[in-house]
Amino acid sequence: MSVAPPPIIRSVAELRALTATWHRAGERIGLVPTMGALHAGHLSLVAAAKAAADRVVVTIFVNPRQFNDPEDYARYPRTEASDAEKLAPFGVDAVYVPAPDQVYPDGFATTVSVAGVTEGLCGASRPGHFDGVATVVAKLFLQSGADIAFFGEKDYQQLQLVKRLARDLDIPIEVAGHPTVREADGLALSSRNAQLSTSARQMAPALYAALVGAAGRIRAGDAVPGVLDDTARRITAAGYQRVEYLELRSAQGLHPMIRLDQPARLLVAAWLDGVRLIDNIAVGP
Repeated sequence: MSVAPPPIIRSVAELRALTATWHRAGERIGLVPTMGALHAGHLSLVAAAKAAADRVVVTIFVNPRQFNDPEDYARYPRTEASDAEKLAPFGVDAVYVPAPDQVYPDGFATTVSVAGVTEGLCGASRPGHFDGVATVVAKLFLQSGADIAFFGEKDYQQLQLVKRLARDLDIPIEVAGHPTVREADGLALSSRNAQLSTSARQMAPALYAALVGAAGRIRAGDAVPGVLDDTARRITAAGYQRVEYLELRSAQGLHPMIRLDQPARLLVAAWLDGVRLIDNIAVGP
């Protein structure tokens, strides 16, 4: 027997009225912010939210402020109906799909900017992107009044931004990271994977394989700069057009590292078939 999709809410007022009712009942509210085009990675966040909270709200909002390219924003898939169907088996309590004017009303003039963790990596090649992320996440946290929010570790720099944002602004919400979900061949799940050609999709897992190899060498004591240079060449030899960045950074604070003397993260962005793919893995001392 099919399960009915969860109710869709489109206004701030309706969302706040609903979450206020839940809070009055003493219920804990979980939030899963997304831009839609849901895949198994998103759904793993929903499952984690269901396990940690009494009520769960999934948000779907394609945020124009975090796109550097208007064409990329226009191309981004909008799949509201199929997303709601995917959420139905999880017993989600509401899907918040605000119109742009519910997030950025006329005269909106505020930008939230987080320094430090946004510098370099994706922040270097996507100017303004993380300001857009920080602004919309702050809005969603405050609009929902949620107690805990779930973000995937695939977007590790974004996860660190969100944790710092909540801490610095005293927003009373717990930010929980969730491990990256991968295909059987290791490719990190992403809505952008669908843009890869058949041949590029076959090449794509080389990115994760290269990270695993590099992490093993770094743990074994090989010099970090040499490992990174060798790994970048390995990625392009596997068919990627360009490695945008490949860096070892501290797990907390994302400070650049040239030796493994604290918990770290190996992070990469590379271009394949005109598609920008990112990934990261943990590297510990």
